[in-house]
Amino acid sequence: MPDPMPSTDPDPGLSQPLLAAAVRGACPQCGSATLFVGPVRFAVSCRACGLDYGQFNVGDGPAAFLTLIIGAAMVAMALVLELKVHPPLWLHILLWTPLTVFAVVGSLRVAKGMLLILECRNKAREGRLQAWKRDQ
Repeated sequence: MPDPMPSTDPDPGLSQPLLAAAVRGACPQCGSATLFVGPVRFAVSCRACGLDYGQFNVGDGPAAFLTLIIGAAMVAMALVLELKVHPPLWLHILLWTPLTVFAVVGSLRVAKGMLLILECRNKAREGRLQAWKRDQ
């Protein structure tokens, strides 16, 4: 039986909240979870609607930013643990190394997804310089 109320939303990808769409890895155009093919690697295009993700330039900006912020937070937490509990060095290594890796990769996936979705929603493209022409 057909749906009596077809969707009136012309672009389901645009109606999703930004953070929720980034966490899901949702296509900014159709809303399908097809943005990533790996933990932080974008797919070439959406498998559902065909949107070419290569036209967006997210770059590596979020990687350095998130690594610095998460690294500082991990060092602060390691210092607090050291001052309160005094665990052996091997426990610090065993605890903080995987925690840091998972935190950086997880937040990088969300940050890259958010940037790509924002580029699509705002129709952001690479800047172009046009030659100035004088009136003659």
